[in-house]
Amino acid sequence: QVRLSESGGGLVQPGGSLRLSCAASGITISDYMVDWYRRAPGKDLELVATIIKSGASGNYAVFVKGRFTVTRDNAKNTVYLQMTSLEPEDTAVYYCAIGSLSAWGQGTLVTVSS
Repeated sequence: QVRLSESGGGLVQPGGSLRLSCAASGITISDYMVDWYRRAPGKDLELVATIIKSGASGNYAVFVKGRFTVTRDNAKNTVYLQMTSLEPEDTAVYYCAIGSLSAWGQGTLVTVSS
């Protein structure tokens, strides 16, 4: 059974940083392309970043480019989303997902506020 579990969310001040984790079980996560999404209060789900299968490179939404970085640790079967220069507009529940498996995590809340 595939399971994705996010962690690392929390409250951070504007300009701060957080690292989100997406730990996988039941699969080898390096075999899959992994997406990070977010849903801000009252807004639609939006794609934030994608890391390609078995690769180190990522694709980013324009609103996070240069601030967020997606990486893998294959030994830990985990994908990370490093977020820097956080803005109040980044406040949202963040989800990791593997589209080819229709697998989603439960989400982790990020709140950017002073």
